[in-house]
Amino acid sequence: MFELVHKCAKSGARAGVLTTAHGKILTPIFMPVGTNSAVKTLTGEQVKNTGAQIILANSYHLYLRAGTELIKKFGGIHGWMNWDKPVLTDSGGFQVFSLSHLRKITEDGVEFRDPKDGKKHFISPEISMQIQQDIGADIIMAFDECAPYPCDYDTAKSAMERTHRWLERCFKAKTSSQMLFPIVQGAFYDDLRRESASVISSFDAPGYAIGGVSVGEPPEVKNHFVELTAPLLPESKPRYLMGVGTPEDLLDGIKRGVDMFDCVLPTRNARHGSFFTWQGKKNIKNKEFYDDNRPLVEGCNCYACKNHSRAYIRHLWRCGESTAATLLSIHNIQFLVEFSQKCRQAILEDRFDEFYNEHYQNLYCIK
Repeated sequence: MFELVHKCAKSGARAGVLTTAHGKILTPIFMPVGTNSAVKTLTGEQVKNTGAQIILANSYHLYLRAGTELIKKFGGIHGWMNWDKPVLTDSGGFQVFSLSHLRKITEDGVEFRDPKDGKKHFISPEISMQIQQDIGADIIMAFDECAPYPCDYDTAKSAMERTHRWLERCFKAKTSSQMLFPIVQGAFYDDLRRESASVISSFDAPGYAIGGVSVGEPPEVKNHFVELTAPLLPESKPRYLMGVGTPEDLLDGIKRGVDMFDCVLPTRNARHGSFFTWQGKKNIKNKEFYDDNRPLVEGCNCYACKNHSRAYIRHLWRCGESTAATLLSIHNIQFLVEFSQKCRQAILEDRFDEFYNEHYQNLYCIK
């Protein structure tokens, strides 16, 4: 169930509450990604301490590695990883899309080879629903076909129409009370995006997702299609922009009416030494931090910032200590979680436009 609490009077930005079987989620929200049922380099307790309200796991990876029967024996994903808050699972459609040289798409589903051992597997909409039901996440995603960027019109249209046919099969196959979100496709064609939004909105779902972006297109292209698509989805339901998650991405998406975001970038960036600040992304490897006794970000309440200096974390990084990646991951996740809640407060106070203008250029200036 979703309650739209407030819509900013000066923009399309929204604040809401999404109620799941494992708790309420205050939107807009950033969701950390725990692909293999763990957020990389962090324990569950460390993730909780960032303030994260929900995490993602990936059904494709869990199906190939742990195996869904094993997870089911532990009472589902919550018992398996000892996490008592909401969980969302991706259907695996995007991962299959990324295996272009190892998969074959047909109307029935997708046949693909495990990139690690070459073993053949097959996932259909029905199998995807069974996998996600066995995993037991609160929110599950429809099995879709993501078209590449760039692609021709016929390729985009074919993938979109198959996504719609598969969506009907997903709803028919689902027997659980889990929240199934359909996904808008249509690549980078206005008319296809409109058509897809119309089709998936005809399904009475608890929420809707915008897929097929952040696949290599420029930011202005992504923003155009989010701005086009989001208002076409039901206003009374949450809108989820898949695979997007830098501070400037959150600002852009929230401004255009998006409620939920996820991305692997906070932890991936951390493993490469970079961290979020209010002046853009910085890298701990830089010599300027050699004797810098300040926290990563002044005023940040994350564990890393409250306990360690930039100089110390840089030292750990240069020594090859994995603790450096852990500390940077804690910071990056908490920065985005708290950033989304600052956006929420600005929406509730009808000042999101001012918040956007105050921070956007500074955040975007350093890549």
